[in-house]
Amino acid sequence: MIDKKARDYLLGIPLWTKKKNTLDEVRHFLKELGNPDEQLNIIHVAGTNGKGSVCADLTAMLMEAGYHVGTFVSPHLTDVTERFLVDGVPVEEAGFSESFARVKAVTDRLTAEGYAHPTFFEFVFLMAMDLYGRRKPDFVVLETGLGGRLDTTNVIRHPLACVITSISLDHTQYLGDTVELIAAEKAGIIKPGIPVVYDNNDRAAGAVIAAAADRLGSAAYGLTAEDSCWGVSFAAPYQAMNAALAVKVLEILEIEGVNAEVCRKALASVHWTGRMQQVAPDVWVDGAHNPGGIRAFIQAVKAQNGLAVQEKQSAQQPDQGEQNAADMHPQIQLLFAAVSDKDYHEMIRLLCTELSPERVTVVQLKSERGLQADALARQFEDAGCSHVTAFDSTKDALKHVLSEKKEGDHLYMVGSLYLIGEILEDLKLQLHRM
Repeated sequence: MIDKKARDYLLGIPLWTKKKNTLDEVRHFLKELGNPDEQLNIIHVAGTNGKGSVCADLTAMLMEAGYHVGTFVSPHLTDVTERFLVDGVPVEEAGFSESFARVKAVTDRLTAEGYAHPTFFEFVFLMAMDLYGRRKPDFVVLETGLGGRLDTTNVIRHPLACVITSISLDHTQYLGDTVELIAAEKAGIIKPGIPVVYDNNDRAAGAVIAAAADRLGSAAYGLTAEDSCWGVSFAAPYQAMNAALAVKVLEILEIEGVNAEVCRKALASVHWTGRMQQVAPDVWVDGAHNPGGIRAFIQAVKAQNGLAVQEKQSAQQPDQGEQNAADMHPQIQLLFAAVSDKDYHEMIRLLCTELSPERVTVVQLKSERGLQADALARQFEDAGCSHVTAFDSTKDALKHVLSEKKEGDHLYMVGSLYLIGEILEDLKLQLHRM
């Protein structure tokens, strides 16, 4: 039976919690739970984009080698249990309810003593540590929430290794307005003497991470695009870089049973919901929700549609090349939504100038942070997209784009992860009605 009371309680926390606990205070909550994290083999993952994919890759490879793995990720798309993976699948209801009850009991006791009530993220993190502390998987893959240095997950003291994925501008109001400042926040997860594997494609960010590792006496392994795992077919080129980071971590940890064949087999079948995920013939969803994510999404779409090759042809033969490009590649349609605290201006500019979609549909999200559809439509029109339609609900927008899509068109539903969650909830019903 679904524990509706627990879900309602968790989702109601933002309505009345007023203060975020310090890391020392979160540490005290963990102490009251018996310090469950201290008995776990944790791989800690931070970064702007690619964290979830790296976590999925690590989980798949460790499982392929025969290990039991707990994976804590965020956000969830359709149900909160998706944050607590046990061997790659959401925790069962009994495990979810038991950890909720244990954390709730500690919360009630400590708030009575004057501690602040945990925020939503603090609460689910505590639940994850309690859950995995009781289950004792061989490894725990732990994704940060926001940043790194001050992130709730950074209360862990003895990870096996740290991973820092690509760094770009996001959450600048909290983390800083340059990649160097953001990289410094992400590098805050590095612990003395603990190895760190990081994306070094942005050399400015990479230099900050390497310097932080050097100060802490931690071995640092910076990877670039040349190190990408190209031996496996990925839905998006950027996934090859994420896979390389995951493979490198397991390589330096020298985990028994993890070898090249295990990694290759696991990566060939790894799946991460909402990331360049095909949900119907010629229909994909991708939770690219910041400019860095949109650039990676555009790279994937171009590779998928052969646009990079066609752009070169067009540059060499302007007239005939442009006609050939129009004849060769599918028409691109977009469904897009964004939240107000993201750089949606730049995201929209990139989508219009780099992909030139034939049609764009925008939608107002259910979230109070969602941008109004009319405002999004104006942004797309100002950026040069002429065929733009706006909807106030994802259900109506989804029905529209699926009915308007012509055979052979490629439809990409991209933007906020809130959008992806709403789509995945409703898509099966919409497809059934067609």
